[in-house]
This record gives sequence, structure tokens and C-alpha cells, in this order.
Amino acid sequence: MKKIILTPNPYRDKDFQTVREAIRILKEAGTDVRVCLPFEVDRSYELPRDIRFSRLDRELNNAAMIVCFGGDGTILHMAKTATRHGIPILGVNIGTMGFMAELESTELEQLTRITTGDYSIDSRMMLDVTVHRDRDIIFHDIGLNDVVITKGAIARIVHLEVKCDGVQAMECGLDGVIVATPTGSTAYSLSAGGPIVEPEAKNILITPICAHDIASRCIVASDQRVITVGLTKNARRNAFLSVDGGKALRMNIGDVATIKKSNLTTKLVRLKERSFYDVVAMKFKND
Repeated sequence: MKKIILTPNPYRDKDFQTVREAIRILKEAGTDVRVCLPFEVDRSYELPRDIRFSRLDRELNNAAMIVCFGGDGTILHMAKTATRHGIPILGVNIGTMGFMAELESTELEQLTRITTGDYSIDSRMMLDVTVHRDRDIIFHDIGLNDVVITKGAIARIVHLEVKCDGVQAMECGLDGVIVATPTGSTAYSLSAGGPIVEPEAKNILITPICAHDIASRCIVASDQRVITVGLTKNARRNAFLSVDGGKALRMNIGDVATIKKSNLTTKLVRLKERSFYDVVAMKFKND
């Protein structure tokens, strides 16, 4: 078995108890295990000395899989790195909802199945987002869940125009708009009134947030559409764009965000044979 990278969220996995157990299980199964932090931690955070931490960028070559410990946010963060390197990712939930996680922290014994190849892969659509300012590209990223363009913290609304293939689909004052994948349909989009969509569906969701226009409703578009979002000419303030909950980019009047289906897909490891509807019923019941 090739090496497996374990990426624990130190703020979720208290004292690294979950990853310690995963290390034991995988090493007993004869696996080459490397532990890497998924992001930089505060300098004041004291890491345990009995766990050897490697640098993620050095371990990505020849890695067979990344096992990510945390909530959906941790998995989303790691998904970009894993996808760009073509590495499948297995989520272990130590968060709350954990829609994308395959295992709960109490099910770690099932990790032995990945050492024998007893698993399947789900391919999940991603979004490609580019922000243009005049002729310059000022931002580019990929996202598994959603692209969110909002008014920021100020109470006033923002005026946005949304187009599909160059044709106006929505223009009004609102708190923001969410452009989501089917995977992201159960995240922020759902909270804003959007529908639940099967992950295998080929759609892009456009969900307005608190629109000041009764005619503005969620649009379920084809994954072949190119979505553009910008501030209207009469807009009085800036907007802020964020991909998968990451650091926000300030958008000025005239900036245009172009969002389309990415050529890359996230590979999620599946160990259980269960329907998406079983997952929805279980997660919302537990919530």
C-alpha cells in the first residue's frame, strides 16, 4: 500500500486523540502513514512531541490518499489541494453536520479497508471562479461547495446583476448571492432557501440571499452555463467574494466574477453503500 497522509484539524481533534487511533490502526495494517497539518496553526499552539509532523507539500508526491479529520470546513480546505494533485480524500467527521465525511470518529476500524482497496470513489463537480478588473485577472480559484458574493458586515444591501451565458437572470438589491454545486446545495445555499440537489446531478445553483425582490428565486441551471456576477451601475458600495468560506476578496463596481464548471473534480472515498437520501435523513435528524 502506498503512503496515506493524515491531516488532523488540531482545533477539532482534541489532543489528537482521533488521529492517534487512526495512526495505530493503519500502521498495524502495514501502511506508510504521514501526518501533516492541513493549515498553519497559531504560534502559541503547542503540538504533541510524540507525533511526527511532516510538511504537506513534501508528502503529496506518490500519496495514495488523504484522510482528513475535522468538519466540512476542514474537508473543503483540503479538497482543493487533493484535487489539484489528483489524490482522493476520505473525510472523518469530528465536526457537527459533516455532510462530506464518510466516517464518524467512532468508526475508525473501517480504515483498514482502504489498505486492501475495498472502497469506491465519488467524483464531485467543482466550480472555477475568475474575477476580472478591466482586462486584468485579479482572482482565480476552484471550489467544491460554493462561491458567495455578499454585502459584507454592513447592514445595507448590495445591488448585484447575475447573468447566465450573458443573459440577465437576476438583478436586484439583496444581501448577496450564492453560486453552488450540487455538493454545496446542503450548505449555505440550503440555509438561504435553496433546494437539496443530489451530488451526481449536473447543475449549478444560483441562490439569492434575502432578496428585496419577490420575483428573485433560486435558479437551477445546467452545469454547461457560464455565470457572471457583478455590481450594478447604480450600486453604492462594494461586495465581497469568498470561495468555500475562504478569505474574502473585495469587489469594486466594474469587477465581474465569472463562475463555471471546473475541469477538475474532487474524488471522495466511499466505504459505505448508502443512498444520498439516507445521509440527508441522518444528518438532519441528528441536527
